Amino acid sequence: MFFASSNDLVQRFDYAGDPDRVVIDLSAAHVWDASSVAALDAVETRYRHRGKTVEITGLNDPSADLHGRLTGGLTGGH
Repeated sequence: MFFASSNDLVQRFDYAGDPDRVVIDLSAAHVWDASSVAALDAVETRYRHRGKTVEITGLNDPSADLHGRLTGGLTGGH
């Protein structure tokens, strides 16, 4: 995932119709930049506003490191 694909990611979920627990498996992906982390944060925030939880799984080590360093600090809690 990188900036060009991350903008579209947020629109790809059915926030109202998805179950109360959502698992996003990124084992076949790599998170390349801050905009991708911000997009994942936005997805989590939208679910949280509906009382749902999100688990992100399958991040490779570099992606997990980037996500861990940047998550929560990019979207301003929106």
